[in-house]
Amino acid sequence: MSSCLKRSALRWLTTVWAGACLLTPSAGLWAQPMQDGTASADICNSQDLTTVLQANAHMHAAQAHWLDGALMQWSGQTDRVSGHTFSLLASRQSRLQVQAGRPAEGVEQRWPLSTIAGTASSAVRQRFAFVKPGLLLQMPDVPAATLRELHEQQTLLVEEDPQGRVVAATRLQIAGALDALFAPAAHKLSLGPQFQGKGVRLSLWAPTAQQVQLCLYPNATAPASQLHSLQRDAASGVWSVKLPANAMGAYYRFAVTVHVPGVGRVRNLVTDPYSVSLSADSRRSQILDLNDPALQPTGWISDTPPATVRQATDMVIYELHVRDFSISDESVPTADRGKYLAFTHGQSRGMQHLKALARAGLTDVHLLPVFDLASVPETACLTPRPSGSANSESQQAAVQAVAAQDCFNWGYDPFHFNAPEGSYASDAQDGTRRVIELRQMVQALHRAGLRVGMDMVYNHTSASGQHAQSVLDRIVPGYYQRLNDQGMVERSTCCDNTATEHVMMEKLMSDSVLLWARHYKMDSFRFDLMGHQPRSAMVRMQKRLGKALGRRIDFIGEGWNFGEVADGARFVQASQLSLNGTGIGTFNDRLRDAVRGGSASDTPERIQADQGYISGLVLQPNAQARSGQTPQDLMKVADQIRAGLAGSLRHYTLTTATGEQRALQDIPYGHQPTGYTQEPSEVVNYTENHDNMTLWDSLAFKLPRATSAAERARVQVLGAALVAFSQGVAYFHAGQDILRSKSLDGNSYDSGDWFNRLDWTYQTNHFGTGLPPRQDNGHLYPLMRELLPAPALQPSPADIAFARDAFRDLLKIRASSTLLRLPTAADIHQRLRFFNVGPTQNPAVIAAHLNGKGLAGANFDEMVLLVNVDTRSHTVADSTLQGKAYQLHPVHLDPAAADTRPVQSARHDAASGRFEVPARTALVYVLTAGASGATPTDPQK
Repeated sequence: MSSCLKRSALRWLTTVWAGACLLTPSAGLWAQPMQDGTASADICNSQDLTTVLQANAHMHAAQAHWLDGALMQWSGQTDRVSGHTFSLLASRQSRLQVQAGRPAEGVEQRWPLSTIAGTASSAVRQRFAFVKPGLLLQMPDVPAATLRELHEQQTLLVEEDPQGRVVAATRLQIAGALDALFAPAAHKLSLGPQFQGKGVRLSLWAPTAQQVQLCLYPNATAPASQLHSLQRDAASGVWSVKLPANAMGAYYRFAVTVHVPGVGRVRNLVTDPYSVSLSADSRRSQILDLNDPALQPTGWISDTPPATVRQATDMVIYELHVRDFSISDESVPTADRGKYLAFTHGQSRGMQHLKALARAGLTDVHLLPVFDLASVPETACLTPRPSGSANSESQQAAVQAVAAQDCFNWGYDPFHFNAPEGSYASDAQDGTRRVIELRQMVQALHRAGLRVGMDMVYNHTSASGQHAQSVLDRIVPGYYQRLNDQGMVERSTCCDNTATEHVMMEKLMSDSVLLWARHYKMDSFRFDLMGHQPRSAMVRMQKRLGKALGRRIDFIGEGWNFGEVADGARFVQASQLSLNGTGIGTFNDRLRDAVRGGSASDTPERIQADQGYISGLVLQPNAQARSGQTPQDLMKVADQIRAGLAGSLRHYTLTTATGEQRALQDIPYGHQPTGYTQEPSEVVNYTENHDNMTLWDSLAFKLPRATSAAERARVQVLGAALVAFSQGVAYFHAGQDILRSKSLDGNSYDSGDWFNRLDWTYQTNHFGTGLPPRQDNGHLYPLMRELLPAPALQPSPADIAFARDAFRDLLKIRASSTLLRLPTAADIHQRLRFFNVGPTQNPAVIAAHLNGKGLAGANFDEMVLLVNVDTRSHTVADSTLQGKAYQLHPVHLDPAAADTRPVQSARHDAASGRFEVPARTALVYVLTAGASGATPTDPQK
């Protein structure tokens, strides 16, 4: 998800969702009434997810922070007035009423506080450096047990005058206290369903709860059959209950009695944040043992991923959405289209496509979110049937009319982190099906020669507070979400931010990733908006997985630096500039922008004017191109391309367009360094992913209008070549190889199947199928209306086939030699050299030399990479390559090669070290072991 992406997690109306949970009470099943007199059955079968036991709508800002179990800081309170006192007020019944100028009411406990001169400890200061200055206040010296019990109550921090009247009041942000008082014990414990002998223990971390009960249901829809009271462990704040073995397969919810600021003392009926499966629409959690043989497809225990990735830089990733993959594939049985099971049909067009990519050199399929998400109805979702002309608004109107009820969403709206999404299962109401079928999908991909990765979204939840789709915040209000200086939830990620800097939120994330790797055999993970998470948490988690599983699990993610955590405001982030030395990869926006032109979210003024290296900058200016651009401007962009080819290594030295020798970290990319990595495993190179426009759609704006579809296909291949030839992890968007278009949609997260289609028959790329949804694209409608009907932007089946096959050839070339996926920075420094550089360069051609001598898996002594982005051929030379009999890479020489220009038009003169590179062509020359001398070996020479 891009940092500037305007998306919100769509939520069904709370009343509709809660109404779906209406259950019919069953008499005679209950052993006890509640203490407040409510019948036990009413607790579990109520249509209301929240029962207010003591209303208290008074809401104060939370301007103070607990710094640990006994110390607090009240931001903004810097001067103490003589005679004024500070107290912490508490009420177990949530009856505190505080107004300035009047004595506090409803006080059940009062704790006098002392002011502390000086500062807190260095550790506390470091963690809470973002908190604005204020008074330090200390609790009396009381037992830890007393401090823990305090957090079960409504509390307010007040300043009072000598007459006992309130001068000022604030709530406290509780994370510091809960982390100090409960987390040291809690983070060692296992939460959720845990199977012990013949029974199962359910455990829930709810340190602020006054009571937790378990509602047990015999199936997904029946009334509850049992109500159990959970026992609280005082030291950890974990509540648990032991059930017999026959509870396996039953469904459950917790009834959590807790104080909610601004609401009062409530009983929340809530699912388990550690749910491993659920009933339809996430109404109930299900008790399952993921080790149960009944949940394992045939051959699951022996299933292993293909041994194609020895180093992270071996990864070549294809980013794919489960529903996109098959919903339009008529070779898949109708019932399985858009489902996990579609991947099990090995002879389908989609699976044949993936297998062909695997044979060519693709190593990983990365799935957009497959955890339980909040935005797709899992039963009775709708599928609109749009129609209209190439630039009509009718298609998007039809899609948007049912957007909240249709079957599509990207899924970046987590509901339950540890359970598979039910809309992709054959039966969402049967929680076992999603577990079994997701495993069948993974197994099928492994058998197709592909490892499997998941897109993880731990930076936000789909909702918070008392919303029906809020889970964490309805159990421990105010802990799991990141709050601003007034105690309101931060939303810089698009949605309700989580606080992975808090111990138990980090634990949830780490436990969750381990579960997916262990029980679903995931091989790698991509982390959405990873820069909103602490570097330390990511490093600990990766080490934990390696130790627990005995295998390396590769991590990549979005390292964007923005929002309330930007520039290390709250912690050292897992962002581009901070992950050096961790081996965790981040997406390379430098290469992306240099290749495409502009940035991720161009304005109408810039989307055509800002051309990139392959889209015509200087060489083929479009009608709206910036005036006054010179070859020197192209040279600077070419340097950015070279930096990407060198793995964006901080200390790699390049002769720049000015003639200077500069380390990549000293070449500016806006206000940031171009080179930002310590090792090549820390960079993910790409030109297209699910966010923003596809490359085809971007080129529709940037290439001159007269550029033919066939030439546009060649340009698309150039974009793929620059990724395939770059050191680091190679990352491609599903359909990029077949010229995928979303009809110019720049944000298709909720654009339905219509704007997200893939055609595995290779007949169309779906360009010109209507104006995309107005919400995120309307500002570009005037331009889009002109482009969408244009014949030159409609590729023929032959154009699509060329791009498909040329892409596979690029994968074959990358797979043929470890020279294109060097594992260490030392290798890159030693073996990669650019020529045709500096102020006298021909900026239309990227030229690089790789030395493979002594490198395991190199398969060639030398390799020369050449990419010409111009519409005419160019010649470049390097005197150090004179006298060497280079020949075209075997993939180019194969009669089945998609691109015939290398064989027909490329030239190499060994005596002079000169290479002639055809127009809009990427090619590779190699020197096989022992080859020497000046005899040319090109077929046409």
